[in-house]
Order: sequence, then C-alpha cells, then structure tokens
Amino acid sequence: MSTAMQTRGAFDVALIRDEFPILEQAVNDRPLVYLDNAASTQKPEAVIRAIADYYRRDHSNVHRGAHTLADRATAAFEQARMDVAAFLGGAKREEIVFTRGTTEAINLVANAWGRTHLGPGDEILLTAMEHHANIVPWQLVAEATGAVIRVAPVLENGELDLDAWKALLSERTRIAAMVHVSNALGSINPVADMVAAARAAGAVTLVDGAQAVNHFPVDVHALAADFYVFSGHKLFGPTGIGVLYGRESLLDAMPPWQGGGEMIERVSFEAGTTFAGLPWKFEAGTPHIAGAIGLGAAIAWLNGIDRVAAAAHEAALLARLDAALAGMNDVRRIGTAPGRVAVASFLLDGAHPTDVGMLLDQQGIAVRVGHHCTMPLMERFGIPGTVRASFSIYNTFEEVDCFVAGLDKVRSFL
Repeated sequence: MSTAMQTRGAFDVALIRDEFPILEQAVNDRPLVYLDNAASTQKPEAVIRAIADYYRRDHSNVHRGAHTLADRATAAFEQARMDVAAFLGGAKREEIVFTRGTTEAINLVANAWGRTHLGPGDEILLTAMEHHANIVPWQLVAEATGAVIRVAPVLENGELDLDAWKALLSERTRIAAMVHVSNALGSINPVADMVAAARAAGAVTLVDGAQAVNHFPVDVHALAADFYVFSGHKLFGPTGIGVLYGRESLLDAMPPWQGGGEMIERVSFEAGTTFAGLPWKFEAGTPHIAGAIGLGAAIAWLNGIDRVAAAAHEAALLARLDAALAGMNDVRRIGTAPGRVAVASFLLDGAHPTDVGMLLDQQGIAVRVGHHCTMPLMERFGIPGTVRASFSIYNTFEEVDCFVAGLDKVRSFL
C-alpha cells in the first residue's frame, strides 16, 4: 500500500511526490518542474508496479482461456472495469467500455450511435471550446449523414456563453456533445444544467471528461449524461487506455463499431454473425489488458487521496500563479473564468509560445505550447496558440515560484 493511501484523510504533497519516481530527476541540470499535466499526468509507483506485476506474473490473453494465467488476467481486467464503474458513481459493469482513450470513445459514439440516428437536417450541438477529438468525429459523421453542426460561442474570459448555447437547442438537436473542462483554458462548464436542458429538448448528451476526472469526483448518475468519456493517462494511469460510459439502453441498441474477435457470440458464413452482450460487443480484438489493470491501480491510488484537500491545494497553486501573472504587463492571459481548474494559458508579448517553452525547458520547466488541439478556440481569440502551465496534486508552491522566476528570465531576454 502506498504511503499516500496509508495517510487517508491527510494531504501531504511531499508524501505524494515521493510516490512519483519521475519527479526525482533533473532536466538540463535543473530539478524537473513538471507543469504539463493537462497533456498527461505522471504515474505513481503503485501504477507502475501493477503493470509490471501483470507482465511478470499474470500475462495472458483474457476471456475464454482454460488455464491459470488466463483466469488471473481476466479477473484483473474485469476487476478494473468494476473499479471504473464505482469510480464514476456506481455505474453498471455493462455500461463501461474500454477504449484506447477519449478520442476513440467519442469516435465509437459518433459512428455507432451517430450514423444510426442522424439524418439530413438533424443538428449536432457543440461548443467553441471543444478539443479536436470532440469536433472531427462529428464533422465526419455530419458529412456522411447530412446532419448539421451548431457551435455555441465562448465569452472573452473563457466561459461558455450558456445563453447562446441554450438558444441553439431545438427540436432538431439530436445530440449535444460538450467538454466538461476545457483543456486549453481550465474553464469548467455547467454540464449538469446543460445535460438537463438538452434532455428536455429531446437530445442525447455526451460529456468529454478527460480534463475533469483527475480534478474532482464525477457521478454519472447525478450528471445524467447519456455518454461520458475519459482517458487513463490524464488520471495517473497509462497511455492507450480510455473509458466510454454509456447508458445501458443506448449501448444495447447501438450496433458494433468494429468487428473481430471477442465482440462476437457466433460467426457463420451461412448464418452471419451474432454479437456478444454488453460491454464486450464494443471491444473487438485483444484489449489493452495491462492498460486497464494500470487504470484500475490508478483509481485505487487516487481513492486513497483526500480529494477535497487535493482540489484545494491545486486551487491555491493556481491562485499563486494568477497573482504573479497579474503583475506582468507583458503577459496576456487567455481564459480567466472563475472557478476554473489549475490551468493557466497566456502569451508573452514579443515571443512565440514555442520559444517561451524551449527557454523554460532549458531551466528544467516543462509546459505545453501551441493550439492544444483547440484550433477553433484559438481562432476565436485571434491567436496561434498559448503557453499553458497546468498543475496536478504533486506540484508545489516552490514549483510555482520556480516557474515565475523562469518566466522572468525569459522576459529578460526579450
């Protein structure tokens, strides 16, 4: 059991940092300051160990095996599914589909649900702050079905224009797909209210929770969304594993998206193919077994953290950075919505974001630069991209100060 889990109810960032071996290294002869958590969080030792133990001891393909290793691998894989279901507020096992990530989960819904239910003149309601993963699949489906995409605007401070979004809802709206938390701005959308409004209009809802689940608990029943998706690698878990939660009745009515092994019940050249039940009919081929087990370990680790205290810590980190950036006249903030998660996006006058990122890296500070896969959002603000510093529960006030000092050094070069 991890040290952090042993201290359940307490929040000690030093103990938590001890769980993350990657944070102990130096980059360019400076202690690593990792502020790229919105792109991917680092992995605690408990997750690394769970993946390694699976490969050392239990590796086998899952399901249908008649030997001990297959039984152990299957048990661990399906236990991870149960862990995810509980993590999302008590969903059913049948409602949890493992995917390669948020992107594949949205593509699954867009293809298996969208191509079945959308037709000419039907409308897909999005927001201008969506990640490309929640734009491009709907564009492809719209082109194939004749459906139309409607886009709600974003206000100057990075909040969704909720009134405009509600005004776009109509009897033609078939699905409203919305990001829970903006990866580029940190803005938190009022998705419970949005889901309720969409459902009242007769629309199905999908929530992209990739940036939400690592910052605060999510209860899919309380939220009442039809689909909720997220990625393991942003939740202290491995890459290449993600989750689609879907309302059981909807998933049951949807056709498979991919065909092959595991998702079948019976295959015949003469009689065709019948499909497995939920959730396996959406999991064609050998799954990312180690990824699912690693995700389960990440959830178990996170469940040992006082999440209220962790959120307060992240908010304090952001407040400290916000105060420092407010005193820099040559810094343009992009996204200042109240109550946002610990993300700060900005531009430095006279400097391209990439140059700022490279100069910070020379000081051991890792940030993300560019459009953050939100090009329509960047176009709304008339910019090519931003520098983005994003925090997680293992970051410290000293790292905030180090980042501010590093940014001051970059500013002195200009």
